[in-house]
Amino acid sequence: MNDWAAPLIAAALFAFLSPGLVFQIPGKERPFDFMNMKTSIASIFAHLVIYGLFLILFFVVLHVHLYV
Repeated sequence: MNDWAAPLIAAALFAFLSPGLVFQIPGKERPFDFMNMKTSIASIFAHLVIYGLFLILFFVVLHVHLYV
């Protein structure tokens, strides 16, 4: 396996889009919270949808490849 784009992009997106790490949609008291580390089922589902859309964007639409 010489193409490392898929695992690197997926791991980076998973880390940055974890609910509550950088931002959270929807937040506990506001629609958009920064770094509160408190998650809910709604925020987990919202981040799941955003994560999936970004993966589709990078791998299907943009055909990103990284050969090392």
